[in-house]
Amino acid sequence: MSTPHPLNQAVIAQALHDLRNGQLRRCKAMGFGDDDLDALKHPALISVLANASVSWCSVSINREVLRRLLVQALDVEKEIATVDRMLRLGASTEMVSRFYGLTHQEVALRREILSLPKRKGRHPVLDETQDTELWQRWKALTAQQAVERADEASLLAAAMDLAEGMALPLSVVWATIKSWVDQGLV
Repeated sequence: MSTPHPLNQAVIAQALHDLRNGQLRRCKAMGFGDDDLDALKHPALISVLANASVSWCSVSINREVLRRLLVQALDVEKEIATVDRMLRLGASTEMVSRFYGLTHQEVALRREILSLPKRKGRHPVLDETQDTELWQRWKALTAQQAVERADEASLLAAAMDLAEGMALPLSVVWATIKSWVDQGLV
């Protein structure tokens, strides 16, 4: 005896589910006509369709939607990696909230997951030597890369690189760069 085609079984299961939930339009969108849907009221006919060894339906891939979903999944992974990097580099909760909309509780949970120590209070400000070095590195970085001063995502990427390279807290580097931008120094 031949085995039933799995695609037939999946389509019948989905159609019956949609019909039970009053989703007649979804069944029609799959390609069922009124007579076909009427046949699905009879268990014997459902059995014939579900157990047919030849496929009576086909799959079509909506490549545009597929690509959008895949890009969206990659964007989520990239966002998680960026948030984790920001936190490891000493970003403040307010920074993470501003860029990614995470609540204080979500940021605290991310810090806990990353085994980062609990921080109380603000990071100290830069001393004159650190400020001068940051300025020189900022000028060199912006000369090498296209850092768009009006684009905060571009500024954040540069700030993360500088914080990492100088072993300074990201929140301090970010505040310094933003003050330079606001003052029109860069």
